[in-house]
Amino acid sequence: MRTIRVTGKGMIKVKPDMMRITITLRGTYPEYRQALYESPEMTENLKRLLSAFHFGASDLKTVNFDINTQYQNYKKGDEYLQRFIGYRFEHVLKVEFDADNARLGRVLYALAHDDAKPEIKISYTVKDREAAKNVLLGKAVQDAQAKAAILTQAAGVALRDIQSIDYFWGEINFNYSPMHGTFALEDKLMPKAELSSYDLDLEPDDIEVADTVTVIWEIL
Repeated sequence: MRTIRVTGKGMIKVKPDMMRITITLRGTYPEYRQALYESPEMTENLKRLLSAFHFGASDLKTVNFDINTQYQNYKKGDEYLQRFIGYRFEHVLKVEFDADNARLGRVLYALAHDDAKPEIKISYTVKDREAAKNVLLGKAVQDAQAKAAILTQAAGVALRDIQSIDYFWGEINFNYSPMHGTFALEDKLMPKAELSSYDLDLEPDDIEVADTVTVIWEIL
């Protein structure tokens, strides 16, 4: 049986409708058990802070958590040595909500004035990712079909039944960040006068995503 294998590419632009705040909590302590104790304490304080803005405890999700030993380099005579500083934890969390600059400004103001002084990253995403993925896959298959039709017509053969469709079920990145990297809030934003909020006017660009599908047809 003769076959033809064609890879189709789908591309779409999706308007982001959800905001994501990625929050990084850090702390360095002389003892490992103290780092283990302080990390959940800071996380609970963060949950209490966010509850004032109608976030439930389960809305705050852990992205990454680790504890590592920290050392400081120093010079003694002609030697370069290291001294142990302590155990440093890093807890990265995220919270998502419908796009709302006013709510975002209030949350950021509260985070900026929290004793933990977290680093944050603002990004946008899409609420219904599965629907966007389905549209993307449909366009990829259509592209494969169009390419296959051109190739077989040029070669003087005919397409028959589809034998297989290969697709890599990887994660598609539906994130867009208007402010690149993490930062300390007080270094980037200015509060409204006499208001507990930051005045933000963010209008995110469309998120452009692409994916591929490989289709194998029998040819005659």
